Amino acid sequence: MPELSRVCVRDAGGSVLPGGFWAAVSVWLEKAQVLNKRLCGSCIERSWRKEEEAGDGTLLELLPLLAGLSCPGGDEEVLRAITANEEPGEGRLLLLLRILIPKSNPHYTSTDPQRELIIKDASSRVVTFIPLEKSSQGHIQVKKNNIYQIRLAHVADDEWSLSLITLYSEGWDSDGVVYPKISWMKNELLPKLAKWSTEDRRSDFKSTLSLIAVDKYSKLYQSLKEKYKDLVKVWPEVTDPEKFVYEDVAISTYLLVLWEEERFVNNLKKKQSFIDLGCGNGLLVHILSTEGHPGRGIDVRRRKIWDMYGPQTILEECAITPSDDHLFPDADWIIGNHSDELTPWLPVIAASSSYSCRYFVLPCCFFNFYGKYNRKSSKKTQYREYLDFVTDIGTQCGFSVEEDCLRIPSTKRVCLIGKSRNYPPEKEEQIDRERKKYIASHSNDTSDSTCTRENNELCDHATHGEESSDVSPDDPETGHRKWLSTFRPRDKVEQIRNCVLLPRDFIDKVVLQVAKLLLHLNTEENPELIDNGTQTTWNRGRCLTIREVADVLGKETLQSLKNECGGLQTLLRNHHQVFQVMNSSVSIRDWSQDEQTPPNKSKAEAKKRLLPNVLKTRLCWFYVNHPNGCPRAASKCPYAHGPVELRPSTLPGRKKHRPHESH
Repeated sequence: MPELSRVCVRDAGGSVLPGGFWAAVSVWLEKAQVLNKRLCGSCIERSWRKEEEAGDGTLLELLPLLAGLSCPGGDEEVLRAITANEEPGEGRLLLLLRILIPKSNPHYTSTDPQRELIIKDASSRVVTFIPLEKSSQGHIQVKKNNIYQIRLAHVADDEWSLSLITLYSEGWDSDGVVYPKISWMKNELLPKLAKWSTEDRRSDFKSTLSLIAVDKYSKLYQSLKEKYKDLVKVWPEVTDPEKFVYEDVAISTYLLVLWEEERFVNNLKKKQSFIDLGCGNGLLVHILSTEGHPGRGIDVRRRKIWDMYGPQTILEECAITPSDDHLFPDADWIIGNHSDELTPWLPVIAASSSYSCRYFVLPCCFFNFYGKYNRKSSKKTQYREYLDFVTDIGTQCGFSVEEDCLRIPSTKRVCLIGKSRNYPPEKEEQIDRERKKYIASHSNDTSDSTCTRENNELCDHATHGEESSDVSPDDPETGHRKWLSTFRPRDKVEQIRNCVLLPRDFIDKVVLQVAKLLLHLNTEENPELIDNGTQTTWNRGRCLTIREVADVLGKETLQSLKNECGGLQTLLRNHHQVFQVMNSSVSIRDWSQDEQTPPNKSKAEAKKRLLPNVLKTRLCWFYVNHPNGCPRAASKCPYAHGPVELRPSTLPGRKKHRPHESH
C-alpha cells in the first residue's frame, strides 16, 4: 500500500504518544464533522474485540459476526492484505462499524448514511478505514478504491511520524462529502490528527449529542431547517434571525429526538406535553407545538413575533415567581432555554410539580436562587462551575441529572436533563423537606451574590441587619407562600442600558477625555508627541487598561456611566470608530492598519461597517479631534472630512432596543 503523506511529530516529555494518537483518531471516528464540515456527524453503530495472536485468519473469523455483511468477489484477500501484522506480538484488534451522515448539499443530493468497517490495531498502531457499499444485487461489499490507513510510527527517541496510506491511490473515488479528495486527506486530515496527537485535549464537557442518536438528529434537523427557514425572512425582532431561528430549530430537534426515544423505551404512544418557562420569542414553543407536542410558553414580556405564530402556539405574558402558585402537575417536561434568573429554579419547579415531571435546562447567564451567581473557585472556569451548581440543584431535588452538549451557534451549549428520579415515590415528602432545606441554606449564602448599588436591579436581598427568612408571607394576590422571599423576577419593562439615556454632551466629553489620555494630550509625559498636525507619523497613542483609564475619570463620572450604560467598557465598545478594546485594555483605533488586514473578517466586524445610505452623514471624529487628523484619506473614510462633505441622512429615526434579548 503506497504512503501518500507523512507528518513528523515530537513527544518531548515521552508521555503523550501513542495514547494521544488514539485520542486524536477517536475524534475523527466519533465526531467526523469537526474535520469534515460537509458531514452532519458520525457514530459507532457496533463494535467487536478479539484478543489473540494476530494473523491472517483473525479478521476472517470476526467477519461472520457482522450480521448482513458479506465480502463477495474475493474481497477477503483485500481485508487480509491490509490487516496483516509485519511484527509478531499480541494482536489487539477492535472492529467498529461506523456510520457517516452527510449534510444536505446541492452538489450531493443524497443524505443517506454511509457505513465503514474500521479496524483498530493497537499493537501495530494502525487504524484502517474500509468503506462499505451496496452492489446492484443488494449485497454489502467493500469499496476497494477508498480503503485507507492512518499509521503511527516511532522514528527515534522522541520523534514519531503519522502516515496516510491508501490501497489504490490512483483509483480514489471522491464525492467531496463522504469521500473527500486525497489532497484534503493529506493537507487537512493528517496534519490535524498529528497536531491533536501531542495536545492535551481533555475537556470539561461531554461530546455533542452524546445522549441521543446522531443519525436521527441529523435527518430530523435537515427536515425542520427546511420547514422553518422562511421565518428568517419575516423575523420582526431586533435580534439576529439566522442565529435564533436555526438555534431554536436545533434545540427543538434535540428535544424531539430525546422524547421519541423516551416514548420507545417506555412504550408510550402519546406525545409528551411541556411548559417553556422564560420562552422569549416563543419559537421553540411554536416548533414543538407544530410537531404535535401539546404545551405552552410563559415569559414576563410579550414579543412582537408572538402574533405571527397563530392560535395553535400558546404563549402567556406572566412573571414566574417560584412558589406553590407556579406548579405544572399536568406537564411531562419543564423547559428552560436561556431562562436566566429562573435557571436554578427549573429542577425545583419540575420536582415540585409532580413525581413524573422531567426537565431540560440550557443555562446561559449565571444566576443563583436570588441574584447573580459569583464564582467560588479559580480551579474551574465560571461556566463549568455554574453548570456544576445547577447540576447539584437537580441532584438535591432528587433527579439523576445527565449532561449533553448541543450543536447550536452559541458558546453556552451544554444542557442539563433530569429524566428520572433517584428515589421512590413513597419518599416524596421526605425529599420535599430536604429540597426546602437546601434552598433555605442558599438564601443566606451572601458569597453567592454581590448586592451592591451597581447590580441592585438583579440582587435585591439586603436585610439591613435583620435576619432574612427562607420563605415569604402569603402573597397578597394569590395567597400562596413563595419558596424564597429574596427572589425577584425581572421587570416587565427592561431598563435600557446602552448610553441612549445619557446626555450627548456628557458622552462626547468622556470620549474626548479618554482619547486625550491615550494620546498624552493632557500629560507632560511625552510632549514631543504633540505637534499640532505637523508630525509625519500619525500618533497612535498608547494602550492602557480599563482600570488605568477609570482611575483618571473619577468616581462621579464612573457612577454616571454605571447607572445608565453598564460602565466605562460599554461606552468604549460602543464608540468602535474611536477605540479598540481588547483583553480589558483600550487603545486608539488606527484605521490605516485595519485597511491592511485580510478581508476575511468575522461576522461581528462585518456588521460594524456603515451602510451606503449613511456614508458621509456624520463628521469624522478623527478629522475633528485628533491632532494629526484622520489616518485615512477622505475618499476612503466613510465619515465626512469637513462640512463640505456632509450630506443629509436618509435613514428613518433610529429605533431604541434592548441590548439583552436572550431569545
